[in-house]
Amino acid sequence: MDTATHLVMGLGLAGLSFVDPIVASDPKLAGAVMLATVLASQAPDADTALRLKDNALYIRNHRGITHSLPFLILWPALISFVLGPLFGFTDLQALSHIALWSFIGVGVHVFSDLFNTYGTQAARPFTEKWIAWNIIHIFDPFIFGSHIAAILLWITGIVPPQPLFITLYACTILYYIWRTVVHARLTRNIKLKDLHHNAGERYIVIPTISLKRWNVVKVKKDGSYNVGQLVNNRLEWFKHAVCSNHPAVERSKSHPDIQSFLYFTSYAVAEVEELPSGYMVRWGDVRYLHRKQYPFVAVLVMDNQYRPLNTYVGWLSSEKLDKRFSIDPGSLR
Repeated sequence: MDTATHLVMGLGLAGLSFVDPIVASDPKLAGAVMLATVLASQAPDADTALRLKDNALYIRNHRGITHSLPFLILWPALISFVLGPLFGFTDLQALSHIALWSFIGVGVHVFSDLFNTYGTQAARPFTEKWIAWNIIHIFDPFIFGSHIAAILLWITGIVPPQPLFITLYACTILYYIWRTVVHARLTRNIKLKDLHHNAGERYIVIPTISLKRWNVVKVKKDGSYNVGQLVNNRLEWFKHAVCSNHPAVERSKSHPDIQSFLYFTSYAVAEVEELPSGYMVRWGDVRYLHRKQYPFVAVLVMDNQYRPLNTYVGWLSSEKLDKRFSIDPGSLR
């Protein structure tokens, strides 16, 4: 989920912590737990700091090891052993409650990220596979809005936290179950809507911010993709995406920035633009269709001998990327 949603979920878990009688009976401990759940809800995204060093490094590692199984323990341990003494708690009972709610905060963060298209490496160290269930958009209005409403009811004292947040999370669980069922049904039935379905083809149904609109990627047997949308149960294809077999594409795979991009996604296609002085290879992830474009890209500019000149990896519209390149190829950094 996005940062704002993780924040309100951390506050929501602080409200839920009042079901714990030890927390509810001690205002100072409740304050420590609130800070713990907020920090825990953000801690797995500490790898965002890598963006300050290198965008490609960030893309390769974001939602990687910091979302892994060992860090489900390491983050709560770090948070509890910092916040415990800070709030004056050194006894095992208080520390254990801070650690428990920190663990819940980290666990909810990682688990909710699994439902997005970006995915996480939550099964590390057993596998580095990116796990993405494609069920909930990275920003979901219902999840965010319901948490904001519950937090406002709590801080204004209109509703006590125990019944309020038990209800909130019961509804959230039901919402996740409903979205999972809907996604499974659409994925199972979409081949019936595709008039050009062939045996061996598979479909990836990807959520958008709208409940009625889903992006769809058809993986064809030849390795190409059809990309479209399912809107109100009506399927429309926008683009047939094929990876270019130009020699520059194969040469680009040896560049560390392109390797970072391809490490993150298995659904990339490349196109090549021949320039007076060389080539521009543009890789795009077909899962992130937006206005019939692929805004998540990795671009490598090479000379005629395939020597790298400049790169860009990240989120950028085709128009802005073309504009930056047309002004100065060296600006693609």
